Amino acid sequence: MMPAANAVSPAPPAPLLDVCAATVRFGGIHALTEADFAIARGSVTALIGPNGAGKTTMLNAITGMVPLTSGDIRLDGADIAGLPPHKRAAAGVVRTFQNLEVFTSMSVLENVMAGRHALTRYTVAASILRTPGFRRAEAACREAALDCLEFVGLADEADTPAGDLPYGKQRLLEMARALAADPKLLLLDEPAAGLNSKETARLGDLIRAVCDRRHVTVGLVEHDMELVMAVSDHITVLHFGHPLAAGTPDAIQANPEVIKAYLGEDE
Repeated sequence: MMPAANAVSPAPPAPLLDVCAATVRFGGIHALTEADFAIARGSVTALIGPNGAGKTTMLNAITGMVPLTSGDIRLDGADIAGLPPHKRAAAGVVRTFQNLEVFTSMSVLENVMAGRHALTRYTVAASILRTPGFRRAEAACREAALDCLEFVGLADEADTPAGDLPYGKQRLLEMARALAADPKLLLLDEPAAGLNSKETARLGDLIRAVCDRRHVTVGLVEHDMELVMAVSDHITVLHFGHPLAAGTPDAIQANPEVIKAYLGEDE
């Protein structure tokens, strides 16, 4: 049956994250200038661009690490631009960093439990006295951490000192710790940095599994274009702090402005 001529198409769903006209200035330097960036719920959305394009600044603005000079940031329709980083994390915005940030003297399991502890609810007195409520909360925290380690393939390394893990596995540990915080939105800042091709391929499978199996929306900043094109549903390109293009991986690869500014073009 043909739809009625005056039928109205349903509006597209609101994005989980909507950054509108974000501007960030450091003195006279404009790191972002009225930059828009949206991440659809249930997607892997990549943010790419040359060095200095403002990608990490965008993640820092979203997570509250740097303040906006102007603009809006909304998560699930709620304004989070004025919230401090820990409240944004509590609202479900969790990130990893370019440089490894693991507690090398703690075990792998303890590292992941540290990511979960923000969700626990007990007092300092309860932890000192080891009350039944404290023991239940710690058991639940441990169980959730082990589940995250199983997901990234590090369950057998739970008791290993984190500093003894090879670099590639430390990257997986960061992912497990971030997942333990139960994010709505997981922001990954160059997660493939320093990985070999086999490790990068495994990381790509894991990123897709985070979205498809754990139902966590993912924002990805990455320079490895093979990885970006393989895992992303949507891509936004920044160039000198301005949005240059946005679209599917196929559209971005075919966009002449993107080719000229970032991906490179044959003579």
